[in-house]
Amino acid sequence: MRRMYKTRWRMAGHDFPMTAETFPIRFDTKIAVLLREDLATWQRLNVTAFLVSGLGTRIPEVIGEPYRDADDNEYLSMFRQPVLVFEGSGAVVTRAHSRAVERGMTTSVFTSELFGTGNDRDNRAAVRTVPREKLDPVGVGMYGPRNAVDKIVKGGRMHP
Repeated sequence: MRRMYKTRWRMAGHDFPMTAETFPIRFDTKIAVLLREDLATWQRLNVTAFLVSGLGTRIPEVIGEPYRDADDNEYLSMFRQPVLVFEGSGAVVTRAHSRAVERGMTTSVFTSELFGTGNDRDNRAAVRTVPREKLDPVGVGMYGPRNAVDKIVKGGRMHP
């Protein structure tokens, strides 16, 4: 029996015909951030921004084209795919950090010590002086194949 595929899809309450231009794009990679669940809201936002900020410099293909509005104003390029944000206990974040580093995943880390620094130089020094197994990560960012990222963030849950 031949499987029939939908020829229309719904988004934000609107029905769209599926064409090459409107068909949803699926990525074989994933950008994910895993945050410690006890962070204050401002910390979650700040840590997430820091964790993803370097990704485009290391892997330029994750950045899409610049945006333009109807008046031809140009806006900065952004990631070409969503950033999925997860949360978990301190143990889950620490385990994910170890897994990501051990598996050679493109990884960023934000440690608890960085809340007490105020500039990039001091941030780097705070991480540089601590061996990996003694770091206290409050957030980990990563990019890689979907399945590999899913295994690393296992135990975390989608951020509410």
